[in-house]
Amino acid sequence: MALVMLAMPRLLVAQDDLPQGHHPLPEEGDIVGQIKTVTATQGDTLIDLGLSHGLGYNAVTEANPETRIWLPGEGTQVLLPTRFILPPGPREGIVINLAELRLYYYRPASPGAPPRVETYPIGIGRMDWKTPLGTTKITAKLENPTWYPPASIIAEHAERGEELDRVVPPGPDNPLGEYAMILDIPGYLIHGTNKPDGVGMRVSHGCIRMLSGDIEDLIYRVPKGTEVRLINQPVKFGWTPRGLLEMQAYPVPEESPEKMASRIADAFDTATQEANARGLLVDYARLKAELQGPTGVARSLLLASAPITVKRTFYDRLTLHHALYSQLAATVDATEKDAAANVNGVPVEER
Repeated sequence: MALVMLAMPRLLVAQDDLPQGHHPLPEEGDIVGQIKTVTATQGDTLIDLGLSHGLGYNAVTEANPETRIWLPGEGTQVLLPTRFILPPGPREGIVINLAELRLYYYRPASPGAPPRVETYPIGIGRMDWKTPLGTTKITAKLENPTWYPPASIIAEHAERGEELDRVVPPGPDNPLGEYAMILDIPGYLIHGTNKPDGVGMRVSHGCIRMLSGDIEDLIYRVPKGTEVRLINQPVKFGWTPRGLLEMQAYPVPEESPEKMASRIADAFDTATQEANARGLLVDYARLKAELQGPTGVARSLLLASAPITVKRTFYDRLTLHHALYSQLAATVDATEKDAAANVNGVPVEER
């Protein structure tokens, strides 16, 4: 039985009076938002709690691996990883991090309003229908799109003994939902969905799914021609305004042991270079644990400044010994309080 959920209103952040998922672009550092904890009530599911706080299936289940998905239980504390390290690269246009299953929109500054970043959970392509990487742009925006399934999807349904119409009009059976933004990659869109439980999963035929309320919130403010960068960044590093290094890691599907080892080594090198540039220490044990069992929660990597004065040559050698390096000081707690298709529909105008 399919899970049925209603689009939930975007909550307001009291201190800034901004909608949920909207953040002022930091003047210093690379991090927005705060981690939250909520108490489950009777009848809640992890998916309910995640979607109501701007998190997809992947984010809320990975952050709460010991909590039952369908019945967390009344009184259960649920961690909401709503603190985000901004993806690497230019902070402009739309950035979609496939590894994170998340979309970032850097809203340009307007008179009297500072630059902002908005972030939304998304669903992406299955392993056999991967969402492409690269840089593209939005070429058109549609209300109530009609879906014309390509032959490949019609054939896939036929193999399962299902008949799929060649034209799917707007309505509850249309997988594109009520809005779509067409990308300059043939057959690929950012669109709504009639299956919100798929947001936060790799279940589409390559397109990017958004919650109905999210794309309705976004589509009227994103101009045609907006650049869209599709990246795959399973490990992110970022600095807080206080000068603390944090990391955020996400699972890599079907990763071989060799590729995992290489990814961990690369992350160690990056963390070391970042910390050495500021004369700080890295908690390599925490870094390794998060890389081997990613939770998607932003974690502190810093121990402290070197507790003793040492010569540079000794310090350089010391950075190579991760275990000893991690014992020089106590850990600093740095947690700061789909379907690809051609479509048509009514063009959307910016508001």
